[in-house]
Amino acid sequence: MNLKAVRSWVMYDWANSAFVTTIMAAVMPIYYADVAAKNLPAEVKVAYWGYTQSLALALVFLLSPVLGAIADATGSKRPFLRFFTYMGALASALLFFVGEGDWALASILVVLGTVAFSGGNVFYDAYLTDLVPDEQRDEVSSRGYAVGYIGGGILLAINLTMITFPKVFLLPNATIATQVSFLTVGIWWFIFSLPFFRHVHDQRLTPSPSISPLTHTKQGIRSTFTTIRRLGRYPELLKYLISFWFFSDGINTIIKMATIYGREIGIGQKDLIAALLITQFVGIPCTLIIGKLSNRLGAKSTLSFTIIAYLFIVLLGFFMQSAIHFYLLAIMVGLVQGGSQALSRSIFTRLVPPQQNAEFFGLYGLSGKFASIFGPALFGLIGQLSGSSRLGIASLAIFFLVGLIMLYLVDIDKGKLEANSSFTTLIKQAAK
Repeated sequence: MNLKAVRSWVMYDWANSAFVTTIMAAVMPIYYADVAAKNLPAEVKVAYWGYTQSLALALVFLLSPVLGAIADATGSKRPFLRFFTYMGALASALLFFVGEGDWALASILVVLGTVAFSGGNVFYDAYLTDLVPDEQRDEVSSRGYAVGYIGGGILLAINLTMITFPKVFLLPNATIATQVSFLTVGIWWFIFSLPFFRHVHDQRLTPSPSISPLTHTKQGIRSTFTTIRRLGRYPELLKYLISFWFFSDGINTIIKMATIYGREIGIGQKDLIAALLITQFVGIPCTLIIGKLSNRLGAKSTLSFTIIAYLFIVLLGFFMQSAIHFYLLAIMVGLVQGGSQALSRSIFTRLVPPQQNAEFFGLYGLSGKFASIFGPALFGLIGQLSGSSRLGIASLAIFFLVGLIMLYLVDIDKGKLEANSSFTTLIKQAAK
């Protein structure tokens, strides 16, 4: 295992987590509600933010498997990850120019940034199989999320201080400070991704320079449909994907909608951002602890525990009335969020056929993003129809319940045998 490459891989989580903390979760939802969509009714603001997230994830849903298949065909993931990194950094920086009433521009840039973040993660996640042996993936995957919490948390802390005390940073007011915080995300994402592009390299297949990008695209599309048809050969993988569809939707919806929901029910901006900052720093040790715990209890059992915890988070969110309740919710999310995501990723690596990991991680992205289209949209729609988002957050319980039941039915050891035996069969056929 190349330790320098693994450290650089982990460092990319530090880089792009700034987008999650400042733009997806903490600062941008409040700025969207208070400034960009200032003239819209409260429930409409929440709905439009939900629809923005769903549109972004719908685009990722369409792109992910094709991009993964093309990356497998070319043996090259780095150029795709570089493109999405630069696209996300630029979209984040351009949010600096969003002012009062510019909710449409804000939505467009958030969509572009979310597509870049999620599309890039298709290729970033696929490197875990290339860089880390099976027995160490839970721990390394958890380390990546923990480092992401640190990086995203540090920048969020800087941005919170800048928004609270703009004069100290020679800024005229909190609004300008918030706009500058979006600029810092773009710079942070770009600078801290550089070690990855310096030290992590593709395990290239035989190069085929004569094949045009259009041909690779056609091959990627065909390969995507082939991958979907092949799912029938991997019953445990299929069951796991269904489970992932549901619980991932619930998790992603909480990440994207919690802050603007808290703003709707009257919780102040400083409390909202401070609580989410607590989530980051609670998440650092807890993500590592969950990674270690999975070595003792097993990844599946540990992941099930985190999903049950999310059911209690949904219950608290429904009855939430004050800033204290939001702080408690933030702490509970910090306990399980990073660990659940890290274990989801590492379990998936065990169920996919070798040498097709980018293609199948494209499908992994497809699965999560397809499901995640519905959570924010449902949350926003219920809030818009009922005039309150409390029923919206209550609806998330069904995602976690179905995900938990399907996860219980997955046999990971059997799934590993299915993936490896299929690959061995292909090798034997090729040898003949």
